[in-house]
Amino acid sequence: MNKSDTSTNNKPENSQADISTTDSEKLKNSFTVSVIMESRPSQNKWIDEVWDAVGIVALSEQDVDAGESSEAKDQIKVVEQGEVKQLIYSGMKIRLYNDECESYYHNLMSPEPGCFIIAREEDAEGNDTGIPIPFLVSLSFDEAHAYLEGEATIYAVPIPPELYRWAEAYVVENYVAEKRIKRKRTDWKVDSREGQQPGKQQDKSGN
Repeated sequence: MNKSDTSTNNKPENSQADISTTDSEKLKNSFTVSVIMESRPSQNKWIDEVWDAVGIVALSEQDVDAGESSEAKDQIKVVEQGEVKQLIYSGMKIRLYNDECESYYHNLMSPEPGCFIIAREEDAEGNDTGIPIPFLVSLSFDEAHAYLEGEATIYAVPIPPELYRWAEAYVVENYVAEKRIKRKRTDWKVDSREGQQPGKQQDKSGN
C-alpha cells in the first residue's frame, strides 16, 4: 500500500460532528470528490515514469451541480508542469455503509486518518492502460485491503476536513460498538493445587 507524506496528526481541528456538520451532511451517505494522480520521471532506467496518488478534493454541492450541468462531468483534466503530469479524475463518489462503521471509526481515530484510493492499470472495458486509473475511493481500510488480493494498487492520502466531519457525523449516528462479554474466570489457585481436581480432597498418604 502506498502512502503519501503526512504529518504526525492529520485530524482536522474542530471536528466535533454536532458543531461542524450540518443536518444535510449528516444524512447523506455519499460525497463527490476529485482524485489527483501524479506522474514523475523514474530513477529506474527500465521505467519511464512513476505514478502516485497525491490527494483528493472534496466537492461542494454547488460544484457538483455546476459539473452536472456542463460538458466537463466525469472528464479527466490534465495538468502538466515540466516533467510532472497530473490527471484529475472528477465525479468520483465516496459511499458510506453501516456495516463498515467500525472500520471508519478506527480510521478516524488513528493518528493519520486517510482516504484509500483503489486503482487498476486498465479502463472500464478491461483494456490495459499502462497507468493506474482510480475506480474506487473508500474510508474503510477493510474494504480497500480486500482489493490487495487482486491486481489493484491501493494509495492512502490525507482526508480533507470536509470528509472527516461528514464521516464523523455518519459514524456518530450509525456506529454501535460491540459489547465485550466478560468471561467467568476460573480460580486456578484452588483447582490446580497439588495437581488435584476441583472439588476433590487429597489426604497425606496421597490417596
